Amino acid sequence: QVRGMQRMRPPFKIIGPGKVFRSERLDASHEGTFHQLEGMMVDRDIKVAPLSYFLKELLSQVYRREIEIRLRPGFFPFVEPGFELDIACLLCEGKGCKVCKNLGWVELLGCGMVHPNVLRHGNIDPDEWSGLAFGMGLDRLVMSRFGIDDILLIHSADLRFFRQFV
Repeated sequence: QVRGMQRMRPPFKIIGPGKVFRSERLDASHEGTFHQLEGMMVDRDIKVAPLSYFLKELLSQVYRREIEIRLRPGFFPFVEPGFELDIACLLCEGKGCKVCKNLGWVELLGCGMVHPNVLRHGNIDPDEWSGLAFGMGLDRLVMSRFGIDDILLIHSADLRFFRQFV
């Protein structure tokens, strides 16, 4: 996103994949190393509604079916307001499982309106332009798309696990 702001002038839309390394508590839905897809749109008069619509449509295409989403307030230092986007758990259909921690919902991505200070640091005037941004772990998308109930299996190098997808 930073490179996009450095190279382009508004209005613009960018999508960028990358590998993420972070200190993370490992469990069925968290991994310390994962692949992420980030997106950012900067234009005049951007609001939250297009963000919600775009992400719902994107996820419906990825999962090839209608996806139920919800936005919850969440803190991410580069957006304000920030949201955590949850989807109804596709593994248990909302009944509760270890992936959704028996809540029926899985946090899928962080998103929000680009903070004015981020725009300023990108030499973009926040009084003229606004933006939306999101970041989602691709491993989590794969996990829920193919019914994998433990994200650690994706990086396990266990050929018995991977042969089911051939």
